[in-house]
Amino acid sequence: MAAPRKSRTEKATADLTTGSSAGPVRELTLEESLGAQIRLLRRRAELTGADLASSAGISLGMLSKIENGQISPSLSTLQSVGRALNVPLSQLFATFEEQRDCSFVKAGKGVVIERRGTKAGHEYQLLGHLLGGSTVVEPYLITLHEDARPYTSFRHQGVEIIYMLSGRVLYRHGNESYEMGPGDTLLFDCQAPHGPELLIEKPMNYLSIIVYPRQED
Repeated sequence: MAAPRKSRTEKATADLTTGSSAGPVRELTLEESLGAQIRLLRRRAELTGADLASSAGISLGMLSKIENGQISPSLSTLQSVGRALNVPLSQLFATFEEQRDCSFVKAGKGVVIERRGTKAGHEYQLLGHLLGGSTVVEPYLITLHEDARPYTSFRHQGVEIIYMLSGRVLYRHGNESYEMGPGDTLLFDCQAPHGPELLIEKPMNYLSIIVYPRQED
């Protein structure tokens, strides 16, 4: 039996659901949201799983199951975990109560940070961040000032996209080099050595977006 044909309205509605080819997402359960939030708070506190489990008086195996959303912990267990993290119980439910994570940064208000591997004259402004999810996305506005020097040995996990805004640079990735000017885009695997090889026209600005899987402890 042939499947029923969609009406023109149904097709239009389906086309408007997303501008991407990504499939629909599954809503997190309460257990999964609790686990994600506890893991996030533990990492913020720079605690290992063993540290938190010991402070909360539970086994490391139980903590692992909680963080992975595999069990529904009792209220008393959650209170112990909250005390060990020095946060109110309500904060453990924050990711479940928030429908979607979102970050908004006003023009010129990006946080200037010292990223691992940052070199003199290379300024990184972090343009936003999301607290949860299985994927980390780091959007940077990078400025190479007049005193910047070439550096082609950046290496890290994930993929990166560079969109050139101003100036000109010869950007190296692995064994290849690409001359980039305003409007040019480069997408690459970050595990190969990469970075600006020749600074043709300074100062220069480009948008760099790095995407990699969130680490599980």
